[in-house]
Parts: sequence; C-alpha cells; structure tokens
Amino acid sequence: MNKTINNLEGILGFPITPFDENNRLDEQALAANVNFLIQSGLDAIFICAGSGEFQSLSRSEYETMIDIAVSASNGSVPVFAGVGGNIQHALELTEIASDRGADGILILPPYLIVPEQEGLYRYYKTIAEHTELQAILYQRDNAVFTVQTVERLASIPQIIGFKDGHGNMELNIELVHTIGDRLNWMNGMPFAEVTMPAYKGLGFRSYSSAISNYLPHISRMYYNALAQGDKSLLDVLYREVILPINQVRKLRKGYAVSLIKAGMEIVGLPIGGKVRAPLVEVEKEHYAQLEKLVTRANTLFPPKSPISSEQR
Repeated sequence: MNKTINNLEGILGFPITPFDENNRLDEQALAANVNFLIQSGLDAIFICAGSGEFQSLSRSEYETMIDIAVSASNGSVPVFAGVGGNIQHALELTEIASDRGADGILILPPYLIVPEQEGLYRYYKTIAEHTELQAILYQRDNAVFTVQTVERLASIPQIIGFKDGHGNMELNIELVHTIGDRLNWMNGMPFAEVTMPAYKGLGFRSYSSAISNYLPHISRMYYNALAQGDKSLLDVLYREVILPINQVRKLRKGYAVSLIKAGMEIVGLPIGGKVRAPLVEVEKEHYAQLEKLVTRANTLFPPKSPISSEQR
C-alpha cells in the first residue's frame, strides 16, 4: 500500500539492475541487492533510476523490479520508482508504480530536447498530477530549473522533494531560501559524499549514495561523522576512500553506473553481468585500481554486520 512520506533524511539507496549471461533481468541478484541495502541501514530505495539503468529497461522488467523492491522493503523504508523520458511513457510508468505499490516517483528529465522553463513546468506538472503518488523533481542535464519554475511546481501537492544533480550552489541557495521546508532537499550529485558538506550547510538532509551498493558501512560512517562534525574522521574518509574512488569514477563516461557493479563484484555481491549499451564496462586497469581501494577501505574500516531499522 502506498504511504505518505513527510521527511526524507539520510542515505538514499539506488540499486543496480543485474543482468544474467543472456542479458535478462537477474531477479535473484536484484532481490539480494535491495535486501543488502535495506539491511545495511539505508533510509529509502529508489528503484529503476539512474543506477538501475532506467533508460534500458523494458516495461516487463520495470514491473518486476518494482515488485521485488516493494516486497523486499515490506514497508520498512519508502520505495520510489524512476519515471521520465518520453512523457507518454512516463505517464504509463507512474500508473505501473502506483499499481505495484511504490510509495513515490522520481521524475527524471525528458529525452533529448533542452526545454524552455514553461516546457519543463508542463512536463513535470503533467507527470506529477497524473498520480496520487508523491513525486520528487530531479534537476540535471537538460532539466535545470529557475527558482520561479520550482516555486510553481512546489504548489502541486504531490511534489514533495527536489533532487539536485546539477551542482549550481548559487541556484541551490536561492531555491532553499525561497521555498524553504515545503520540499525535501536531496543531493543527487555523482558521488554525493564528495559534495555533501556544502549541501548540508544549505539544508539538504539526504543524498543518493553510489558506494552504498558495495561499501554501505563507509557511507554510514561518513554520514554520521558529517552529522556529528567529526572532522578528523571525515578527513581520513576523504583521503583514503572517497576522493580516490571518485578519481576512478571520473576516468570514463558511464562509470557512475558500471563502477558500482565493479565494486559489488569486488566485495562478492551478485551483479548478474554487464551493463547495457550505451554504458561501457570498467576497464581492467581501472578495475584493478578500484579493487585496491575497496580492499584498503575494508581493511581500514572493517564492515560490521547488517543493522536493524531501529539502529538507523
């Protein structure tokens, strides 16, 4: 049953989409991925989004993935489903997300064109008002809003959040100070741990974590250190884990997704197989660099057993 989410705080989990050797959805591996994120203490699940290769999923795969995420969460954390691209397709996906029991939707940018602000407004408004599910705006790439457009969208009851993957801090300051607590503010930058101190200072209370798919204890340690102002621990995490892995991520386009699968494979989690085109696999040299970094991270900060929802 869909539920109301008033506050989104903490670490947001974005599962990958595992494929088998025949390039089909590996349902068992996906269930394991979602369960791992929930048991590791993440505060929400965003299924069929960027890390889940939204752009390459069939309708049948989309339906199955939401079923798996909703079943795995069993109401313990909210489940949001990615929708977007072709607007007619996006409207169909909102219906699927609602029928399959998701708690909300993350509205991804439209395909191909760079719209005028009025076009962006109509696109996000049309999708948000097509469903009773709560909706989050996603700013990135060809969907960059003005303050006035977000103000207009914030008047729509279904819209509860704003995820920023653009990184214009001046714009973010204007947004937060103009709109205030009406929206949940979420850091959606690539490798959000890198930029979260700046976002936290603006009032952003949550972020999407790529490394949580394979180093969730590091992400939680980082989040707690940031909340507690533990600068010495933050310095170590940045120096030993976050910045070095981010350097590998930036070596090739598409590594924001494929590097997650590589990290999961390194720590022994099921990933099913390769990424789908147009994404590319992590090159052997870069894989070896990541493997060394992940091994060192787990040596410096040994992972503990999964935590319960009460420990989040």
